[in-house]
Amino acid sequence: MVVADLYADLELDLAYVEERLRDQLRSSQPALEHAAIHLLQAGGKRLRPVFVLLAGKFGDYDIHRLEKVAVGLELIHMATLVHDDVIDNAETRRGNPTVKAHFGNRVAMYTGDFIFAQALSVLSGISQPRAHHILSIAIERMCVGEIEQIRDLYSLQQSFRNYLKRIRRKTALLIEMSCALGAIVSDSDSNVVSTLRRFGYYAGMAFQITDDILDFTASAERLGKPIGGDLRQGNITIPVLFALQDAKRNAELNQLISPTQTPDQVSRAIAIVKESGGITSAQDLADRYLQKAECALASLPSSPARDSLMELAKFVGKRDH
Repeated sequence: MVVADLYADLELDLAYVEERLRDQLRSSQPALEHAAIHLLQAGGKRLRPVFVLLAGKFGDYDIHRLEKVAVGLELIHMATLVHDDVIDNAETRRGNPTVKAHFGNRVAMYTGDFIFAQALSVLSGISQPRAHHILSIAIERMCVGEIEQIRDLYSLQQSFRNYLKRIRRKTALLIEMSCALGAIVSDSDSNVVSTLRRFGYYAGMAFQITDDILDFTASAERLGKPIGGDLRQGNITIPVLFALQDAKRNAELNQLISPTQTPDQVSRAIAIVKESGGITSAQDLADRYLQKAECALASLPSSPARDSLMELAKFVGKRDH
């Protein structure tokens, strides 16, 4: 199975989720609705809803229960994108102007808040208290991850451990929650929920490491935003940390990367990282997380849903944009 086939198999339910997303972004305030719909129309892979729907197939699959999780988590993801673009002063996302660029910082911040409020409205329809407890902890940890990223800006002395903890909180958690909550609302066995949650964690880690690699290797056209954006903003990612292990490159990168760095210095730092083995080492790490994801799934009975989840994990860990 290829990913296109996977999406085709879920086409009707994903179309329903998309319709519900649009419904939730309607507002009596035209400016809020216009800005929120602007982001929705920019598209996206809808990875989190796909993880939710596939996880739901391990229990009592009911799209009307699953859409609450799928829509709610995708709205949380969208809200964080709007806020991130304000913080990062980003002009483009997915090849389109960001909400911040199109409507300004003030409208963008309130749009992010509005989308998050709509997410809470949808998620309140989930009947299992356990799901709400898990979700509240995850959202708190996501905020911690964002603060830790601010704390570590331009810091070349940070450890691999700190990086891995940060990306779990910032990114992997929402994919982990997609798998866990999809299984929970489908009344899956507790062992299945735990296994899918572990799988989602590994797949989410591979996703973010791949994202950090693509920031150096993808074309701006494929990425939908300028390459090297993380380094320009002082966000030190895994390819840089691996490059820093070489003493000579460490010395040069320490001279180049700082809050006062110039565009030329950033370009040189990007070149050093690409010339080093940092990209290859980062890819090896992403591959190891994918292997762990596959091992986690292997404990579940063979099924089309299990095969589809593994195919999706491979896609997020091997994509080119």
